[in-house]
Amino acid sequence: MNKTLLSATLVAALGTLAFVPAAHAASNGAGPIFNSTPDGTLTINGQVLAQTCTVDGKAAGTSDNKVVTLPDQWKTALAASGNVAGATTFTIVIAACDPALTTVQTYFSGGTLDGATGNLKNSGTAQNVDVQLLDGQNTNAPIVLSNTTTSGSGSQTATKALASGGATLSYQAQYIATGAATAGTVIATTSFTMIYN
Repeated sequence: MNKTLLSATLVAALGTLAFVPAAHAASNGAGPIFNSTPDGTLTINGQVLAQTCTVDGKAAGTSDNKVVTLPDQWKTALAASGNVAGATTFTIVIAACDPALTTVQTYFSGGTLDGATGNLKNSGTAQNVDVQLLDGQNTNAPIVLSNTTTSGSGSQTATKALASGGATLSYQAQYIATGAATAGTVIATTSFTMIYN
């Protein structure tokens, strides 16, 4: 019985509240007057961004296919293991970053690697020559590539601070001899992923 009485009281109260605006609408006295139709429309626009940054002008997660062309070299420049030649700079341009991000670094992975040196193996016709990557954020130190995603692995390059929501990361690719190089083509590929903090 108490439940029934409480319900009836609540309905009665709500019913009274529902008629309050109508009572005010009809009032020409002390209370406010409400129009029965809206006087205008308020539209709020916004956008929630999913991407972290753009990479070379492209949205994060889209393919950025970079091609680095090394200069032709005489095989005499690569006559012995460890000889290097043809260092060529390439950049990765980061922009439009989330303001909460402060640093960026590149993670190189994939491709056919020399497990002993961390260099990219040549799939072209030249023999005894690989491709080595250098980290411009770390005084062009060699990047020892690996196919591990472990934090701090050699494939993760030095970090660079983001300024005004962006940064330009500089790297180099060069020939490196594994013995007396023979004439032929040099082709090597790897993937890269940007890491933000």
